[in-house]
Amino acid sequence: MELNAWITLGVLGLTLALLVSDKLAAELVLLLAMLILLALGVLDPKQALAGFANEGMITVAAMYVVAAGLRDTGAIDLIVQRLLGQPRSTASAQLRVIAPTIGLSAFINNTPVVAAFLPAILAWAKRNKLTASKLLIPLSYAAILGGTCTLIGTSTNLVVNGLWSGDGHAGLGMFEIAWVGVPSALAGTLYLMTIGRRLLPERKTGTSAFENPREYTVEMIVEPAGPLVGHTIAEAGLRHLGRLFLVEIEREGRIIPAVGSSERLLADDRLVFAGDVDAIVELQRIRGLRAPLNGDAAISKQAPERKLVEVVISTRCPLINQTLRDSRFHTYYGAAVVAVARDGQRVRGGLGDVVLKPADTLLLEARPVWVERHRHSPDFLLVSDVADSEVPRFDRALRAWGVLAAVIVAATVGWLPMVTAALLGAAATLALGCVSLGAARRSIDTQVLLVIACSFALGKALEITGAAASIARLLLAIPGDNPWFVLALAYLMTMLLTEMITNNAAAVLMYPICMAAAQSLGVSPLPFVFAVMMAASASFSTPLGYQTNLMVFGPGGYRFTDFLRVGIPLQILLWAVAVAVIPLVWPFQP
Repeated sequence: MELNAWITLGVLGLTLALLVSDKLAAELVLLLAMLILLALGVLDPKQALAGFANEGMITVAAMYVVAAGLRDTGAIDLIVQRLLGQPRSTASAQLRVIAPTIGLSAFINNTPVVAAFLPAILAWAKRNKLTASKLLIPLSYAAILGGTCTLIGTSTNLVVNGLWSGDGHAGLGMFEIAWVGVPSALAGTLYLMTIGRRLLPERKTGTSAFENPREYTVEMIVEPAGPLVGHTIAEAGLRHLGRLFLVEIEREGRIIPAVGSSERLLADDRLVFAGDVDAIVELQRIRGLRAPLNGDAAISKQAPERKLVEVVISTRCPLINQTLRDSRFHTYYGAAVVAVARDGQRVRGGLGDVVLKPADTLLLEARPVWVERHRHSPDFLLVSDVADSEVPRFDRALRAWGVLAAVIVAATVGWLPMVTAALLGAAATLALGCVSLGAARRSIDTQVLLVIACSFALGKALEITGAAASIARLLLAIPGDNPWFVLALAYLMTMLLTEMITNNAAAVLMYPICMAAAQSLGVSPLPFVFAVMMAASASFSTPLGYQTNLMVFGPGGYRFTDFLRVGIPLQILLWAVAVAVIPLVWPFQP
């Protein structure tokens, strides 16, 4: 191999190590990889930046806007309300969750589908006395399975199609992947309804950890004649109490949420502290405070001035691995943490010492506008069933569905290329008032797009330097020249890689290697294209491998091992289905 090939392999190894270690954000790691390849002359500027103009990436961005129109008009919520119904058993409830989720996820980004279903299913399960942990993993897995059934079902399919068309081939059809996606979805559904149903745990949901406010809050009253009246929170020494944190003040029937340090105390203020309730002795030692004699917990009362919100920490949150005290969460986000749940159980002790981890569920107290501002934040996955400040425009739901249908028909019939249909669909979504310009802008996940664009640079370097061909030759040394075995190994490698790094990055990195392997074997590359598509979406074994898994992790009260137990057999099953079906539909010999 030439020097540039060795440089590329070195950059690839470093990139994978950083992505797996999770020390830096994925988009930053891949951006650094692109810049190194550009600075060392492995890629010229045109090659390094080509990913930013790739049709696949642009299509993904446009489809985010179309999906935002469906979400903000309540189009998805209308479907959810009609489909859940009255289940007669847990198996019936699971089927009512799985079937519509697969159908919707085939055409809509998985995240808004799960976001719409999640609070509805939690309330539905409670109403019908069902265990939510029996329903939420099937919800996430069904969303992933549905995404494999069409070209627009997941961003990974669009990215691989962009790579394929970028090599000079005609773009893949809207339903071409359905030949393997539908059998995989049927096999996955059968598994979840039989073997998988028995492997699912039966636990209380993460929401139940926050049901009794008296378990995680302490209230004190400011004595009218006491020394604290007229002093600020900071002057009274109530901001840094160690194991307790002041989250709100109830004053003359109204609530002051997310209390700042400069707020002045008045007589008879009821102060609500969150954290270790055993630390109440610390409050009793403060002159001017006394315990209330009776009354309901203030935190449990409805108030127009504040909202209680449950969020799940995402893998992208910049405060991960920091304590709540060191991260200054209250200042950073403008919301107070009232309680933390992990693995379905509330974390006890002082809140300040809790180290934030991905998939932690936080109960926050914030002003009503907070939900609207952070609804699309990549730092959080909002999962609480709260009254949105912006009521969905159900009268425009049919318009949103019409736009999606037009995109599908135009791309399927061949009237327009996929990227053109998606861009026109995004424009129509805005023009018809299905989503505001601000909401459309926030709906576009720039971090995902940056990962995709920068991954293209690394994939291009693997291709042009011959590094991909060298890796392919190593792959061929294991299974020999049998294309079935090579296909199975390529699927396995992509599947393992997508559990360690992002699914889009895994697809982009494996694509040139698989193309080189197909060329060495002298067979059609199409089977390998679809194998990469399917395997990159097969992320079932960890809660961190796919965003929808992370969304259900806290509310379902799951543990990390639950995904291993249920997900690994499903991945093996889909591996077998894909390797068996793909060569039958797209033969190795063109």
